[in-house]
Amino acid sequence: MALSRKPHLDSLAISLLLACCMFWGFQQVLVKATVAEVAPVFQAFVRFALAMVAVAAWCLWRGVRLSAAAEPAGAARAGLLAGALFAGEFACIYLGLQYTTASRLTVFLYASPFWVALLLPRFIPGERLQGWQWLGLAAAFVGVGLALGDGLLGPANAALPQAWLGDLLGLAAGLMWALTTVVIRTTPLARVAPAKQLFYQVSVSTAVLPVLSLGLGEAWVWQFSAFAWGSLLVQALVGAFVSYLAWMWMLAHYPATKISVFVFLTPVFALLFGALWLGEPVTPGLVAALVLVAAGIVLVNRRPVGA
Repeated sequence: MALSRKPHLDSLAISLLLACCMFWGFQQVLVKATVAEVAPVFQAFVRFALAMVAVAAWCLWRGVRLSAAAEPAGAARAGLLAGALFAGEFACIYLGLQYTTASRLTVFLYASPFWVALLLPRFIPGERLQGWQWLGLAAAFVGVGLALGDGLLGPANAALPQAWLGDLLGLAAGLMWALTTVVIRTTPLARVAPAKQLFYQVSVSTAVLPVLSLGLGEAWVWQFSAFAWGSLLVQALVGAFVSYLAWMWMLAHYPATKISVFVFLTPVFALLFGALWLGEPVTPGLVAALVLVAAGIVLVNRRPVGA
């Protein structure tokens, strides 16, 4: 399948990215609020199982064949690899949250654009960033670090002696996210429909995560409250289906290095939703972080003269 690609982000891509990042920030609050009722890895399993059904239904409706026979040679193997990396990413996220705070883990998770910027140009020279784009990437990351600085330096760290393990798991999750992007963009999987790419990821996660959950001894309790069911449905249908399908579509049509920098907005949105939902204060540091993130995005997506 030949997919048209654009060298720069247009208004459609920017709108989709802003909507995705805003929801992903909100989703962090949802996941945290649901953990008290639904075990972490089990929660991820239910989420991706529901999403798998939704993605399969979408593929059937859109005429996207789920059989590997219609794919380019090697696409199925790449799809399974992408799915394994995707499952590993979320396993690291949920396991890491047992050892460190969400804010600490988020800082390391959202280092993913650095991994993408380092790895992807080795395979696709057109994805290489210029000097001022690296400056924008650094500015965005500094903005996120500034926004989350209070959580990193606060007294709560004394109560988390194994925070370093959670930090490493967060870093591993970010690396796996970047590697998933590299696999999608540099293998025959790139010629597969975005919906089928997503199906590989959610279906492999649905197979792997319950095994991990049982191995960790998590309780499988299906008597959820209305809030928990609502949270799981929103995470699955809006998060793991609609927003991830939009992300797969954008990876197929726009430069991965440029869209990846937008993920720096997600933890900032998470802080904003935390302030609205949990009453956390919006500090001058958060305002400064928003400015840095916005400036970084503008720099990374600035078109060269004459382009």
